[in-house]
Amino acid sequence: MLSLLDLDPASYRSHPLHADGRSYSETNCYADVLIELLHARGDEPVAALGRTVRTDFEGDQWTFFKPDPHDLESLFGLDIHELQPYRPLPDLIAEQLSAGRTLIVELDSWFLPDTHATAYRREHVKSSAAIAAIDPAAKQLHYFHNRGLYALADEDFDGALRLGVPPGDDHLPPYAEIVRFDVGEPLRGDRLATAARSLFVEHLRRRPRTNPFLRFAEALDADLPRLLEQSHDEYHAYAFATVRMAGSAFELCSEHLEWLFGEDAHDARLRLDAIVAASTALSFRLARRRPFDPAPVLADAAAAWDDAMQAMVRLTA
Repeated sequence: MLSLLDLDPASYRSHPLHADGRSYSETNCYADVLIELLHARGDEPVAALGRTVRTDFEGDQWTFFKPDPHDLESLFGLDIHELQPYRPLPDLIAEQLSAGRTLIVELDSWFLPDTHATAYRREHVKSSAAIAAIDPAAKQLHYFHNRGLYALADEDFDGALRLGVPPGDDHLPPYAEIVRFDVGEPLRGDRLATAARSLFVEHLRRRPRTNPFLRFAEALDADLPRLLEQSHDEYHAYAFATVRMAGSAFELCSEHLEWLFGEDAHDARLRLDAIVAASTALSFRLARRRPFDPAPVLADAAAAWDDAMQAMVRLTA
């Protein structure tokens, strides 16, 4: 088996950001993959979460946050860019793993066994995964996805890597990115913390200019009657793109502040944690599929956002 880091999915231990007991032990597929990939290399992924402070309401959804590419290169010497999948995926994966690189590929969760509680053999859902190891002859694959490192084989190998299904008018090749680790030395200790603080200050300067929760409140008020009439699947898609995305982003932002500033970040983290609590409360209220007034919860979230931003400005002054 060609392996990037010689890790065993059975004994792999995930990063604490994916521990049970958190409000959002999974965030989104791309951020989760990078958290675990960095962790597996011995890097500290919390250092790369400064961009979460820029999380915004985009009109019909919240920002699908990712660790910033510039931050990843500056902090860890990591370069991620698009790859042209002109060859079968197993060949592409083997080529890059042999060179000490890997791929992040959009796979179909129908074939990913770690999604057994949700999509596995139930629903076709695209999801990003980073490849850790492959044995094309034995049809075995190890991949970072969601909260950890997992294995698949046989029919799942064929399905996930689209073997025997040539691209056509109704079947496009997957979006894929190459991950290179040779563009710089990863920072450690005080150098890492200093660089991450500097990057965070720049992200804070680029925070939304108006309160995103006030804009979200207006949109949800208009959307709610329609949401209450839609199916469970449609509700789930809306909740993932809105309250879940916001809550998970600001929970990571809170962790980033603690890592950067320790106890000095207490006030800012209290406000961010209030946003997380409001997001989870809205998720439960929406899931009940009954009319309710979201205004009080979102007014509290809007006030917490204002206070959090002010606290962070003071913290970095």
